[in-house]
Amino acid sequence: MINYLFTSIVLFLVLIITLKYIYSYRKNLPLPPGPFPWPLIGNLLQIGKRRPHAALAKLSQVHGPDFMSIRFGTRLIVVASSPAAAAEVLKTHDRVLSGRYVSRVVRVKGSIVHNLSTAFLEECDDNWKKVRTIYRGALFSTKALESQVSTRENKVMEMIRYLEEIQLNQVIQIRKVIFVTVLNILGNLLLSMDVIDFEGRGVGEQMMKYLREFTETGATQELADMFPVLGAICSMNFQKTYKKIVDLFDKTSVVWAGVVQERRKRESQTSVNAVDFVDALVKNGFTDKHINALLMELFGAGTETTIVTSEWMLVELLKNHQCLTKLRDEIANVVGDKDVIIRESDLTNLPYLDACLKETLRLHPPGPLLLPHRAMETCEVMGYRIPKDTQLMVNMWAIARDPKVWDDPSSFKPERFMNSKMDYKGRYFEYISFGSGRRMCAGEPLASRFVPLVVASMIHKFDWFLPNDMNPDQIDMDEILDLIISKKDPILVIPKLRK
Repeated sequence: MINYLFTSIVLFLVLIITLKYIYSYRKNLPLPPGPFPWPLIGNLLQIGKRRPHAALAKLSQVHGPDFMSIRFGTRLIVVASSPAAAAEVLKTHDRVLSGRYVSRVVRVKGSIVHNLSTAFLEECDDNWKKVRTIYRGALFSTKALESQVSTRENKVMEMIRYLEEIQLNQVIQIRKVIFVTVLNILGNLLLSMDVIDFEGRGVGEQMMKYLREFTETGATQELADMFPVLGAICSMNFQKTYKKIVDLFDKTSVVWAGVVQERRKRESQTSVNAVDFVDALVKNGFTDKHINALLMELFGAGTETTIVTSEWMLVELLKNHQCLTKLRDEIANVVGDKDVIIRESDLTNLPYLDACLKETLRLHPPGPLLLPHRAMETCEVMGYRIPKDTQLMVNMWAIARDPKVWDDPSSFKPERFMNSKMDYKGRYFEYISFGSGRRMCAGEPLASRFVPLVVASMIHKFDWFLPNDMNPDQIDMDEILDLIISKKDPILVIPKLRK
């Protein structure tokens, strides 16, 4: 009995010592390497505001090709800049690193955004799972997408008719035309109604302005985030930003407030099946506050990312005439005469069109740094210590332009995706345009259908010219980043009917 007790005590002590050693080892693991942070400001001056994704890519080549540590003020941020590092964050350690870094602006007490929309849910909890399930079922499932095919095709044809009848031979900002089409497709998917017409009239006549302001506000670097110890001193600043967010919510919710109330009334009187997304939310017991946050998220993310991708794709085709000619030949062989409508069912027979979209997303990913992740607990990744609550960024832009991964990475070469296994599903970490893992963009199934349909329809029907006979090689490709990466100066073009 004594021997048994003695052996148990020895084993217990060995276990305690071993655990203490492991804990000490993990605790003393180094942070990822990085550039020297200056007192107070950290690395802010080295990164800048306009193209942080490019600045981070350059720094990573010197300080950390896989992982790199930087400081925004006093706040620690870890950046993943290689396919292997991206896989560690988004696959291997997906659960523990799937938290969302949420600004103090959003976390303010009584926030109308915090932990309501999926982008600002801090953890992948039951609420997050409930929302994602409805997203998949009511919006982005094959059944839901197929039910809306005719609506999307009709809205694209309305755009083509508008260009043909009203804007032919006129200088236009194509971004605004595409915005109306996207907004109405989402309006029908979410609310079963058009939101605006091409003259800017309708319940959503200020939506483009409000959604742009919301994106810009969401990308603002707050002093309270960069210097947490100064929380009380910085509170006035982030309270001001929060009031701006609330004001934007109040203005945009007017678009759908009547629809939500009508659906609540109908739900209380009948048990008909859900018709659209608002119906699904009402039937699942979501509050008006929750519905407002989700609709704002979907309209904001859905319009902005689709517009910039469509614009970049058209710009790249104008600059690369051989690619444009090859794409037009493919469309003509599959669809036929230019007066024939392109259908979504044609897209599966247009592999070069798909390759052009993939190449556009490689060069111009809408979210080059994804939305920031957060470590929910301290963990070890590739031999480095990632402390709890560290913000993590995946520099998708750097990965997509890495010469060790891509041949001639700065050139537009859709052929690289012909007969390629790479898709939009986040399985190949050299190419994660929609992200990967549980935080992957839920709207990928819709975006990968809609953007090629819009661009193919435009180039099939029209020839596109630049004002003042400008050569496409002179197009300014300068970009700017807030939450998404867009062309700094929207392209101006002149549509003319193809002969």
